[in-house]
Amino acid sequence: MRAESITKQATPAVRTAVVWDALRAVLAARARETGRERLDIVDAGGGTGGFAVPLAELGHAVTVVDPSPDSLFALERRAAERGVGVRAMQGDAADLGELLPRDGADLVLCHSVLEYVEDPISALSAVAGLLRTGGAVSVLAANPVASAIHRALAGHFDEARAALEDPQGRWGDRDPTPRRFTAQTLAELLSATGFQVGEVHGVRVFADLVPSRLVDGEPGAAEALIALEQAAATHPVLRDIASQLHVLGHR
Repeated sequence: MRAESITKQATPAVRTAVVWDALRAVLAARARETGRERLDIVDAGGGTGGFAVPLAELGHAVTVVDPSPDSLFALERRAAERGVGVRAMQGDAADLGELLPRDGADLVLCHSVLEYVEDPISALSAVAGLLRTGGAVSVLAANPVASAIHRALAGHFDEARAALEDPQGRWGDRDPTPRRFTAQTLAELLSATGFQVGEVHGVRVFADLVPSRLVDGEPGAAEALIALEQAAATHPVLRDIASQLHVLGHR
């Protein structure tokens, strides 16, 4: 099954529509380059399979590496319920080079991982070792600017300022996220680990700000919000206030 069918086969949720759009384009291009419809995909930190299972449904060979055995169990159950096979392996992103062969992947997902690993450079270097020439990494990471906006809207103005001033983008000692990244810092990380930096997208520009009552149960509201998110994803101003930033790196 060709990668171009990704949006026909998996209706994207509001929060992930922009990422799926980018993945569709990457997979379609890779399928054309290689002449292979079944691509090899690794989802580092893929958890319960929110991306992995739909990708497997499209006919791709998907491996999920995650440190949580509970998440991997839930992944296997979800895959079984959907009638697809997904390979599950326990491990950390930095251990990818020890767990999987070099030059064996066409695409590696690294979503909500760099915020938590001990050394983002080591993690991305391990990812680079997995990719074949012409392959790509999909990086999704939390944005400190959005964190400041959300803290301010909650009335925590000192924490909002701290998120902007802290080198790691943290709003305080109780912040559960160890670090956040701007588009510039993500680009620098990718360049430092041998990737050519590709497109940058803002993810959840409005989705985390719009009350759910304005979307749930309103005919056409979700579709309209998805269209708005897609329009804002590359907007020169709005992109940089998104809750997450999505960056593609190419080998």
